[in-house]
This record gives sequence, structure tokens and C-alpha cells, in this order.
Amino acid sequence: MSKGRTCPTDYRLPADAFSAPASLTCNVLYVIGGLYGNRQALDVIERKLASEPGAAAVFNGDAHWFDCDPAIFNDIEQRLQRHHPLRGNVETELARSGDAFGCGCAYPEQTEAATVERSNRIHQQLQQTVDGLPGMAEQLGKRPAWLVAEVAGEPVGITHGDEQSLAGWQCDRAALQRDERQQQLNAWFDQQRIRVLACSHTCSPAALSTGQWAVINNGAAGMPNFNNGLYGLITRIAQHPSAAAIYRAQAGPLVVEALPVTYDQRAFASEFKRQWPDGSPATLSYWQRIQQGTDMTTKQACIQGFTLANTLCAMEILS
Repeated sequence: MSKGRTCPTDYRLPADAFSAPASLTCNVLYVIGGLYGNRQALDVIERKLASEPGAAAVFNGDAHWFDCDPAIFNDIEQRLQRHHPLRGNVETELARSGDAFGCGCAYPEQTEAATVERSNRIHQQLQQTVDGLPGMAEQLGKRPAWLVAEVAGEPVGITHGDEQSLAGWQCDRAALQRDERQQQLNAWFDQQRIRVLACSHTCSPAALSTGQWAVINNGAAGMPNFNNGLYGLITRIAQHPSAAAIYRAQAGPLVVEALPVTYDQRAFASEFKRQWPDGSPATLSYWQRIQQGTDMTTKQACIQGFTLANTLCAMEILS
């Protein structure tokens, strides 16, 4: 398979990965996947955390992508050290010597070849940034690929892709809608005794709950996800709900929610274009989404068990 579509064997997670004792204990947990180098979104996230004392944050991969400016990359890295950063495919491949796997996204067959090729070119440019920052590749490579947190006494599994692979696509919306996948997850949750699995990777949100367990994919913290505004999305897990939630579900005693990240769009767009001018691979792949959002509705992200929870959800823009 070509670069960008290959799933390296070392992306596989151990079968007992989420059976380990919790390495993080808190009453409120934020999971932030797909920041993609948007430090304006990070500003908002840090303010959210500061307003909720005792909350913990796990950045579950792909914190970098658009931040090819070394100063911006380094700024984000320094700020992540205050929290619990994990590796996504972006960090894993930036830490790896050589370029055998490209961006490491493990894109499925339906993804256009041009999209894969542009992702590999973005990765190459970002690799040059990391190569110019002494010790950075080693720092990225030392991060774990998964984490178990105990939230209000309940175990929560966190990784970048799915429960099997760091870059797995089995927690995207299409996969989670299939009966056989839901049955597979039901058996997995029962075996692992995990209450919630929080992930991202697919760059598009999806959420599924049976009431006893939940899977939540926050899509992207650093890019628009829906058709009703230019905001990122993060996951919040706690015993009590947040007034800011867009949609939520119960998973045992835990409330699992998607919250908006209403970052400074103008500042982010300006910083993006300074790093990625017209004709660059990142602009060709992402500029339209950054400026216009997607055609997905919040309701479409809620596969089962999640309900819309905020007036923002009533603002769906007709396509």
C-alpha cells in the first residue's frame, strides 16, 4: 500500500491496553483530539480548564498539523506539557526516522488519492519543522498511545484511533452505525470493563451510547465540524452536565458530552494562511472547511443514545 494508506504494525494496541490501572484520576475529564496546530483553539480550551478547577485534560493525538512555523509548533508543545498528551499518527510519524509511512493516517480506500498525497506533503513540511527543533522528535515519540483515566470512580479509555489501532477508523460514523460493530463494542466494553472510549482521528465527530457505555469521537478540536458555525469540538466526561454542551449521553453514572470550541476564527485563518499560502497542500485540503465548515449536522453525529442539548443545535444551516 502507498504512503498515507498503510497502517504500520506498531500502531496496533495490545489487547489488554485498557485493562491497566488508571494513570490519571479526576472528577472532570476533557479529551481534546485533533487540535491540528490551532493555538487559538488552545487558548479557548485553556480558559475552559481554568474555569473548572480540578479538571484534567488529555490531548489524544494530532495536536500538530498546520503549525509548520517552528515558533508556533514549539509554543503549542510547551503548553501541552501542562496536561496529558498522547501520540496520534502525526506525532508518531514525526518521531519516526525515515518516511516509509508518510502521514500515517491509514486512509481508507474511499479517500481520494489526491487527498492522501497532500497529507503526505503536509507531513513532509512538518517533518522539516521538527528536524529543526533539537530533541523534539524524541519528545513526541515518548508519548503513550493510550491512557486509562478514572473519572469519578469510573474507568475511561482514551486513544487516538479506535480500541485496536492508533490510526484505526472503526470509530467513525459509518462504522459505528453498523449492527455488527455495535455488537463487537458491546462485547469489548463488557470484557474490558471500560465505561467510555474517547477518540478522534477521523476528523469527523460521532457518538454512540447504550446507557451503560459510550463511544465518543470529537472529530476536530481545531477545525469546524458542522454546518452551523466555525467552531471546534472537544469531549467532556463527568458526573454532572455542562451548560455549554451541544449533545450528551449517560454512560452509567457518567455524563458524556461534546462541547464547542469557539476560537478566534479571524486570527486562526490569518495564522494558517501565513504558514500555508494559496496552492499549498494544506490550503487545497482544508481552507474551504476552515472558512465554511462542513455539510454535517450535529444530529447526524448522534448515532444512538446521545441527545441534542444546546440552542446551538437549533441553528443548523440548511445546505
